Amino acid sequence: MEHITLLIGIVIVTALVFDFTNGFHDTANAMATTISTGALKPKAAVAMSAVLNLVGAFLSVEVAKTISGGIIDETAGIRPEVIFAGLVGAIVWNLLTWLAGLPSSSSHALFGGLIGATVASVGFDAVNGDKVIMKVLIPAVAAPLVAGISAWAATRLTYRLARNRDEADTAKGYRAGQIASAALVSLAHGTNDAQKTMGVITLALVTGGVVAPHSDPPLWVVVSAGVAIALGTYLGGWRIIQTLGKGLTDIRPAQGFAAQTGAATVILASSHIGFALSTTQVCSGSIMGAGLGRKGGVVRWSTAGRMVIAWCLTLPAAGLVAGGAALLADQGDWGVAAVAVLGLGVSGAIWLVSRRKPVTSADLAGSPETAAVPAEPVGVVTAALQAVAPPPAGPVPAAAPAVPATPAVTPEPAPAPAAPAVVATS
Repeated sequence: MEHITLLIGIVIVTALVFDFTNGFHDTANAMATTISTGALKPKAAVAMSAVLNLVGAFLSVEVAKTISGGIIDETAGIRPEVIFAGLVGAIVWNLLTWLAGLPSSSSHALFGGLIGATVASVGFDAVNGDKVIMKVLIPAVAAPLVAGISAWAATRLTYRLARNRDEADTAKGYRAGQIASAALVSLAHGTNDAQKTMGVITLALVTGGVVAPHSDPPLWVVVSAGVAIALGTYLGGWRIIQTLGKGLTDIRPAQGFAAQTGAATVILASSHIGFALSTTQVCSGSIMGAGLGRKGGVVRWSTAGRMVIAWCLTLPAAGLVAGGAALLADQGDWGVAAVAVLGLGVSGAIWLVSRRKPVTSADLAGSPETAAVPAEPVGVVTAALQAVAPPPAGPVPAAAPAVPATPAVTPEPAPAPAAPAVVATS
């Protein structure tokens, strides 16, 4: 086996930077509803999520194997430059969608970057098309639908079971359940998403001859990937938390509990069988399902539509950026240096733009400066589902008696003051 070269070292560092952006980009997956319902304070929520992301990174390596030896043919002449270019494309797209506050998929950004760079440098033959379809595209469509239907059914069942209880009385218990389910989502996120970076680093080590093909990630790779995603999570992606917590639908504690439980179940099951799905899409689907499951709940379809557009653009957009970076990196050492400089420049520019209108934890904790989310008319889909959804838990307040309208009385003008009497004097 060869020693780690400078280029492979650069690839490893870049992969950990991507893992860091993945952490703060996807914090909302576990904590958006928990913060929006007040179950946890924003900073306490991200701290808990960070710790559990780190723990989850040690639970499995099945997804890492899918990345390192499934989607890309590691024996087809893939070089570290290609992986570096793919990571740059993924990082740039992650930062762009974070700036827009859109919960796009960090996973699909990574897949798109790797595929685009590989196609540009080696060709389509180096991409395992059947694995891309079976383990990326099909889960991308099925996972949010399954999670959304599960959360919708769970929300309906929750409100039906508690229909004779006052919603204020049950909110405390649901908030406690939210904390537990959010912890489970964080654990699942670490199990699924941290492994993707492990897989990329392992792929780089294989292409550089440092480890044998089809090897499990070394322990130091597992530890470094877990720490990187945990640090990114602790930083807090407040922009995307704001979108998922309030911009998509108004979530109450019972809905938040149902959404997070359904999302965690789907993510953990997929991680067990090696599906490298998007935790962002799963959690977003769960939140929309929970929003439709409560009578009177409204999903803001304009926000949901922007999210879906971002999901559809992620693979090709990250692929195009990575493809261009790969063509430049193929020119030699100066090309790799140029890709690094351009990547740093674009990332720095995005950060400077974000400072113009920063979003902090105070904006999610109900500070006076927080702008209210504009209401959106109820759409056809929402209205149809609301018609069959159970009413919220608790007694229905009696209708207030009608008060007859009192006709407006125009006040009479005040009489003019009398003129003073004039007394004649002689």
